[in-house]
Amino acid sequence: MTDNKELCGLIPVYKPEGWTSFDVIAKLRGILHIRRLGHAGTLDPMATGVLPVFVGKATKACDILPDSDKAYEAGFKLGISTDTQDITGRVLTSSDKKVSREDVEAALCGFRGEIMQLPPMYSAVKVGGKRLYELARVGKEIEREPRKITVYEAELKEYGEETREGRLFISCSKGTYIRTIIHDLGAALGCGGAMTSLCRVRAAGFGIDECVTMEQLSEMPPEEAVRPLIRAFEGYAKAHLDERCTAMYKNGVKLSSGQVGLGRTFKRDFCVLGSDGALLGIARINSAEDDVRAVRNFY
Repeated sequence: MTDNKELCGLIPVYKPEGWTSFDVIAKLRGILHIRRLGHAGTLDPMATGVLPVFVGKATKACDILPDSDKAYEAGFKLGISTDTQDITGRVLTSSDKKVSREDVEAALCGFRGEIMQLPPMYSAVKVGGKRLYELARVGKEIEREPRKITVYEAELKEYGEETREGRLFISCSKGTYIRTIIHDLGAALGCGGAMTSLCRVRAAGFGIDECVTMEQLSEMPPEEAVRPLIRAFEGYAKAHLDERCTAMYKNGVKLSSGQVGLGRTFKRDFCVLGSDGALLGIARINSAEDDVRAVRNFY
């Protein structure tokens, strides 16, 4: 297997149910004959939807993606809680408590904005060098520190009062566990809750309607599947360099804020585009010395 050095970008893959995110990458290495692949935002095996797969030098972007670009649709069932916080786990509690749609709507208000969330034991979070799920599988539960997350949108799309089953739309920051939101929502309602399905409908600038399936990828040339990396940073400001500044930037020469067309006090990360329009990297202004500092380069 050899890398195609010309390919740099991302593929919005539709992850099928039952696959791990690693399974998708392993399969794609065989289909695309490209070794240098990575993904952003791990999905549980039961989850489906948008899995951004990064190709070539674009893999450098996996850990610097915008924080507010993930959205999910999740099915849930009230009246039970499980050890995994989803329907695949062992039932810990059950309740016959009746819950109206108005009850769910009211409780959901407490899960919008900045909130603290306790990572579930069945997660890849590391504590003391061990993955939490490794401890959970041998029956251990340890103390965890709550983490601050942001829920930008939380909307009840469907709910049946007889079945106590429904569907949520949630837009959130990275590191958010949707099944934990449902578990905590059930706890707030006094009856328990478990996630029954999960589909990521947006990530890395792509909606689910733009995804390609594993079957489609096996039938097309890799270059047709790869999308420009800049799609993942569409909300960022763009600095367009001329030929001289492009050469300087690529050779490690520091540019001033004026040379990239941004003010000295510009605070946010921005895209650096070469004279040919290619994304060279993500950078920020160092206001103290009025120069451009690379966050990550892709050339």
